[in-house]
Amino acid sequence: MPEPAKLRMGMVGGGPGAFIGPVHRIAAELDGKIELVAGAFSQSAERSRAAGKSFGIDPARAYASYREMIEAERKRADAIDFIVIATPNHLHLPIALAALEAGIPVMSDKPATATYGEALQLESAVAASGLPYGLTHTYAGYAMVREARAMCAAGKLGAIRKVAVEYFQGWLSRRLETTGHKQAAWRSDPALNGPGGAIGDIGTHAFHVLEYVSGLQVTAINAALRTVVPGRKLDDDCNAFLCLNNGATGTLACSQVAAGEINEVRLRIYGETGSLDWRQQDPTRLIVKWLDGPEEIRHAAAPYLSADALATARIPAGHPEGYLEAFATLYREFAAALIAWKQGQAHPLPATLPGIEAGVRGMRFIERVIESNRRQGWVEF
Repeated sequence: MPEPAKLRMGMVGGGPGAFIGPVHRIAAELDGKIELVAGAFSQSAERSRAAGKSFGIDPARAYASYREMIEAERKRADAIDFIVIATPNHLHLPIALAALEAGIPVMSDKPATATYGEALQLESAVAASGLPYGLTHTYAGYAMVREARAMCAAGKLGAIRKVAVEYFQGWLSRRLETTGHKQAAWRSDPALNGPGGAIGDIGTHAFHVLEYVSGLQVTAINAALRTVVPGRKLDDDCNAFLCLNNGATGTLACSQVAAGEINEVRLRIYGETGSLDWRQQDPTRLIVKWLDGPEEIRHAAAPYLSADALATARIPAGHPEGYLEAFATLYREFAAALIAWKQGQAHPLPATLPGIEAGVRGMRFIERVIESNRRQGWVEF
């Protein structure tokens, strides 16, 4: 059977009022490899139909639940090729398990699950299924993050001695969860979000990009969590010291009560002979500082970059690519792996695309931060 012109995507979640659903759709479709054709966009059948209409899909393929979608799509000659999960965290595991059991590959928003125990369960299910599973840790898709990663892998900085990662937002500086704000409400509810507030929502991103770029792994954590806004059920601020598996040390700070900050992600890596500095709000530039040389500014899409960085470029240098394009890079890589799998080839995801291992480590990070805060001291990762 010939491959369809585009891979057919079914989305769970991402309906009216959602931020991330439209992001997934736009990113997935950007490179012309994927098309959204079905979805269970809301737990309300009416709202799911409304979302489907807004996305321009066949009304018959706007389902009332993910189970209904999986069952109906399995009977179609033009069935979906994979499912994307864009729901609150508590639904990630049951949706992923249902899809994998039905033989449907999965692309999931992060974190992989709501708890570490669930992540281990999902890891086993992915391994047993033999199906592709990807995780949208967005910052892994930026060109200059990949340039920084390639430089670290090539030993350009010498041995890495220190890392520092920050992720600051200010949008939860007030208790929005009591005002009807949908995104704040589920992120502040342990039953829907899981046990980690800011550390689950943005701390996992910071943790992932640190390990992704440095090529190192965290081995121990000493973290302090705070709930700054009175009445909030989950943490909204975190500071942590880190030990890495090469003997280097690091810091990780994340906050959603940093008033005035919008989405400030910053990563700095210090080696024996130089350092790297990348900021998400200036994503097309990577600052490289040398111990015995002039400071460099490297630009996205420039011909001198690594192959991994150049592979993300869609437009010439000087024309900024940002969040949606980074997201789309992950989908483009997932599509390539999925096509290879459908053709009977081995399907391991490319090393540049986060998968279940990143999902498990992200959930372990949340669990270890909470335990370190409880003990008020160091814990092994």
